[in-house]
Amino acid sequence: MRRVFVASILTSWVLGAPAAARIDPLVPGTRVLLDAHNSYPENGRWADRIDRALATGLPLAIEQDLIWYRDPATADARSVVSHGQPFSGREPGMREYFFERIRPIVEKALQENRRDDWPIITLNLDFKSDEPEHHAAVWKLLGEYESWLCTAPVGRDPAAVQPMRLAPVLVLTGEQDAQQQDFADRLPADATLRLFGAVHRQPDGTPGPKTNYRRWWNNSWTQIEPEGQPKAGAWTPEDEQRLTSAVHAAHAAGLWIRYYTLDGYDPSDTSGGWAASYNFGSLEAVRTRWRAAIRAGVDFVAVNQYEEFAKEVHARGTDR
Repeated sequence: MRRVFVASILTSWVLGAPAAARIDPLVPGTRVLLDAHNSYPENGRWADRIDRALATGLPLAIEQDLIWYRDPATADARSVVSHGQPFSGREPGMREYFFERIRPIVEKALQENRRDDWPIITLNLDFKSDEPEHHAAVWKLLGEYESWLCTAPVGRDPAAVQPMRLAPVLVLTGEQDAQQQDFADRLPADATLRLFGAVHRQPDGTPGPKTNYRRWWNNSWTQIEPEGQPKAGAWTPEDEQRLTSAVHAAHAAGLWIRYYTLDGYDPSDTSGGWAASYNFGSLEAVRTRWRAAIRAGVDFVAVNQYEEFAKEVHARGTDR
């Protein structure tokens, strides 16, 4: 398994630190990770996305969109990895597409027990539908792989942040209150959290408070450049300040921060199946934003151009 030490706002300190020194990867601001956006097949195409993501090196984050699909012929329902309609009926489930794909990686990590770079994979769940039965199915599936997962005690006070058990896989989910209800609030105090939600954005634009369940902040890039990626002009000092301030606010609150989605390619090239709304129009334009995100210490940078972003991150770190 190739291990990659990622760039971070602490890179200069780490590179000068003695070999025995260690950073805590669970502390926000210690790593900048590729967040492989929409890393799943769509309409029978791009089935190699998860392999492309994993090939960039570890640690990294991988996004999986989930929707509750009901077979029109049988009325059987299941959670599938998909952005939504139209459905073919052949959409994979998360067990076979994600968990069993990473099994050799996780089992090797557990055997080696090199905890200094755990979690090596962050699973970012984007629920496209929030039915109670959908949540129940995902909760049950996560239970089957709980020994792989970063977890925390539920406890009696939701505001009291409990220590997280370090493991190879961290699971994050969204900010929807229905998710908190099903994945945290309904659990007894002696139970275990298997995944962790995002905070809400406050009216003043700052992140909501960290809780035992809510431990990260998810942001559209339009919070930095409100005109949107396709209409964005030159990167400005004001843009940089907005980004840096937001990252500092998240880290000061003890939260990881994610931005989505930063791409840059010829708009006439549709071969990747990527959304035009995320496209800055050229690799040069998006590299400027990627480098700004790395400088600022964004924990998770969601991109579709996995390999190109990984080059930027690796260039600012060192191989282990």
